[in-house]
Amino acid sequence: MAVKMRLQRHGSKKRPFYFIVVADARSPRDGKFIQKLGTYNPLTVPATVQIDRQKALDWLHKGAQPTDTVRRILSFKGVLFLKHLLRGVSLGLFDEAVAMQKFTTWSAEHDAHVAKRQGAHKKARMDSRNQPVARKVAEAPAAVPVEAPATEETKTEK
Repeated sequence: MAVKMRLQRHGSKKRPFYFIVVADARSPRDGKFIQKLGTYNPLTVPATVQIDRQKALDWLHKGAQPTDTVRRILSFKGVLFLKHLLRGVSLGLFDEAVAMQKFTTWSAEHDAHVAKRQGAHKKARMDSRNQPVARKVAEAPAAVPVEAPATEETKTEK
């Protein structure tokens, strides 16, 4: 039986929300599944992903094939990197303590990078919200000096 790790769509029309599931490749997209691994919400900025790392790793070791989108999600969350490190442990390249230390280092750097990008994204959004107002102020015509009303003396001079 071919087993796939894929997205199962939920949510209303034009408001998608996905479950990350392990299912038989022959079952329909939103049909019967074997196990739920997590959730994925693409509508939030950045997209919200919650996944059980250990369950996903177990299914990858059992031979489950992720779809392209799920592969990207697993890569982003570090599951594929952890699988890579554990493969090195099984080959005897290094021990499990070193693998876990490498993973925690990567995870800390990755979380910092994501937080930095999220902060930059928020700043860019705030700048874009303020930019149209600044542009309108800059494009406003300069104040035209008002001429003094004509007096009797200026009328006689003409």
